[in-house]
Amino acid sequence: MNFYRFNPPIRSGEWKKHLPYYKYLLYGIAALVLLSMTFFQIRPEEAGVITRFGKYIRTESPGLHVKLPVLERLYKVAVERQHKEEFGFRTIYSGIRSDYAKSGTSNESLMLTGDLNLADVEWVVQYRISDPYKYLFKVREPVSTMRDISEACMRQIVGDRTVNEVLTVGRAEIAAIVHQEIQELCTEYSLGLKIEQVILQDVTPPDPVKDAFNAVNQAQQEKETLINQARSEYNKIIPKARGQAEETIQTATGYAAERVNNALGEAARFNALYREYIKAPEITKQRLYLETMQKVIPKLGNKIITDEKGNNVLPLLQMQMKNL
Repeated sequence: MNFYRFNPPIRSGEWKKHLPYYKYLLYGIAALVLLSMTFFQIRPEEAGVITRFGKYIRTESPGLHVKLPVLERLYKVAVERQHKEEFGFRTIYSGIRSDYAKSGTSNESLMLTGDLNLADVEWVVQYRISDPYKYLFKVREPVSTMRDISEACMRQIVGDRTVNEVLTVGRAEIAAIVHQEIQELCTEYSLGLKIEQVILQDVTPPDPVKDAFNAVNQAQQEKETLINQARSEYNKIIPKARGQAEETIQTATGYAAERVNNALGEAARFNALYREYIKAPEITKQRLYLETMQKVIPKLGNKIITDEKGNNVLPLLQMQMKNL
């Protein structure tokens, strides 16, 4: 096959005829390049930072904008996106069942508590870029600086508390204090970051002492259980004993009041009788005698009381036998 048959070479002088077309093509390409360097689009979650010869000029909001080609440079920063930094672990796969790895992160998570115990603390710092200018130009590596600040704050707060507080009741308080400390330092260092949340992912004792620590926790739980049972029995028995004591006191008080009132009544009755007796001794004596005999005689049954002579006893006995 003869190549020149299908692609005849440009003869000498013919390329000059096609030169204007090449120029127009180059001009068109250059114009497209300049247009692409002039117009730019900022997405809704971003902010555009414009510099001119390396000097900050302005920050553009989302939308279509224009800049000077070549002279100005654009930096796009995701200011509405939430970022996170992990300490003590790394996420390998994120999904319905996320996978994590701890290899190579023990130097971040192992901490000494206030009572000289070790704790393996894993936490997450969620943040946003609040000031694109500070984020880009004030600090060379703002995220790395924020990580160092977060680790220093966490070690300081954990070092002021006991291991039980770190593992159990003090986790929420530690997270809140670390959040505040990191935000204050980020603001002081002009990192341009806003800390959204600090989450203590997992706090456990180190693996070599985990079994011993679990045994101590189990003993403490059993201790608390026994204390609660003792308090329950105390709450059952002591109020009951107090109630019985109060009941006995009230019964004794009532009995004493009854005896006193009866004694006062008897004394008043005796005084009244005595006053009547003083007025008419014989009549009162006779009345008391009759009242007494009225009470006593019905209780005697079949008894006959006679005088010392004993006259007429037999007829009375015969009458009683007949009545029987």
